[in-house]
Amino acid sequence: MKKSFLQSLGPGLLFAGAAIGVSHLVQSTRAGADFGFGLLWALLLVNLFKYPFFQFGPRYAAATGETLLDGYKKLGKWVLVMYYIINFATMFTIQAAVTIVTAGLASQLFGLTDNLVIWSLIIMSISILLLIIGKYKLLDNMMKFIIIILSISTVAAVIIALNNSSDAFDVTQIIPSGTVELTFLIAFLGWMPAPLDISIWHSIWSVEKRKVNNIVIKPKDAIFDFNVGYIGTIILGVCFVLLGALVMYKSSETFSNKGGEFASQLINLYTKNLGAKSFFFIAIAAFTTMFSTTITTLDASPRAMNLSTNLIFNKKFKFGYWFWLGLLFLGTFLILQFYIVNMGVLVKIATILSFLTAPFYAILNYILITGKHTPKEHQPKIFTKILSLIGIVFLIGFSLWFLTNI
Repeated sequence: MKKSFLQSLGPGLLFAGAAIGVSHLVQSTRAGADFGFGLLWALLLVNLFKYPFFQFGPRYAAATGETLLDGYKKLGKWVLVMYYIINFATMFTIQAAVTIVTAGLASQLFGLTDNLVIWSLIIMSISILLLIIGKYKLLDNMMKFIIIILSISTVAAVIIALNNSSDAFDVTQIIPSGTVELTFLIAFLGWMPAPLDISIWHSIWSVEKRKVNNIVIKPKDAIFDFNVGYIGTIILGVCFVLLGALVMYKSSETFSNKGGEFASQLINLYTKNLGAKSFFFIAIAAFTTMFSTTITTLDASPRAMNLSTNLIFNKKFKFGYWFWLGLLFLGTFLILQFYIVNMGVLVKIATILSFLTAPFYAILNYILITGKHTPKEHQPKIFTKILSLIGIVFLIGFSLWFLTNI
């Protein structure tokens, strides 16, 4: 392999680090616990239909040297303003959702205090300090180790759980019905494997990677890097569904909506299969996974808001990134301070909002990547275009189905 190709790896793993979090540790495990293997169809379908729109982020960045936000502005400033409003409306809730899960795991692992607001402040403060010291390069290097640790521990847990299970597998697929089940399904799909606006983050990280390493990443290398991360998120998503199904399905145990209790149940889910001696290793793996999601979202949202602000006002604000980082910190703290009681509701709100806004990002990414602003030779092939159109119909259809059935 050429050195330039090896250097191009990174943004795809940052994508995986941002994606493998609440959607996997919380939602996928709940799906297995509540429905057994019955929602595997939903996991695989949503990953298939979201794939092109996530891929268009690194594809566009590699083909043009610009982020998707630069492309959105070319489609019309109103598009950028719409993104600005949607992102501002959702980023605090999303950050609060991932941070509170991380705080719950930290309280179980390190003790000290069971006050999750305090733990959230500690975690966000450490994240900001790391971003100040290491910036993008630290994220890029750190993610490789985190993904390896999580992958090994999760796959091992599933293998042992399969060996310990004596029940016959019921792979009957389930179509949820009723408001409660439908709400969970949309929440499950909303962040599986991640919200679609992460495609924007991916394009920003790709451009940043190019600046930091001073190399030109070819579109095929950028897509390969993305595919590595994306396939990893799918495999681990299936693994978490299997763990929930094998250990908790049809049992008397149900997951708590309280952060600390849920974190304890989650760690016990692993140790029940790997043995008590594995507690520390598993707790570290789960915590680092959620910590990686917390720090990547804490980095990406301010980057996106700062860049979109610059593009809307045609002016570069000197400390824009740090302003948005500070505002995100404050907004997240206020949400957690006054909405800490029910973690489940917080996660549900964030994931549903992400799913309902997904068609907006899907349509924009498709128009941009197939239009005049992307060089013809770097536009997707006919199969990817067809899959994209089917995906747009899928996302709009599910959103309308949910809105008419709640």
